[in-house]
Amino acid sequence: MFRKSRNIQYILSIVPGKRRFGVYRFLPIFFCIGGVMEWVMINVRIGRETFYDVYRRKRSEREYQQKIEDGIIVLPESEPK
Repeated sequence: MFRKSRNIQYILSIVPGKRRFGVYRFLPIFFCIGGVMEWVMINVRIGRETFYDVYRRKRSEREYQQKIEDGIIVLPESEPK
């Protein structure tokens, strides 16, 4: 248990800028991780869709449903057979 803690402390201590920046020295690392995540969400397709394809579709569906609830769009009633 303590061995893992020492390993983590060692890894954190080798990141430069501890005296000058403190914990803020990790910001560039997290900035890069965020950029990579954003790139993956935009460009990597899982099946036939990216994350943003799904996001846009769901947003459009919610807006359409809201317009139906507000009465802006009236659905045609189907005739009984």
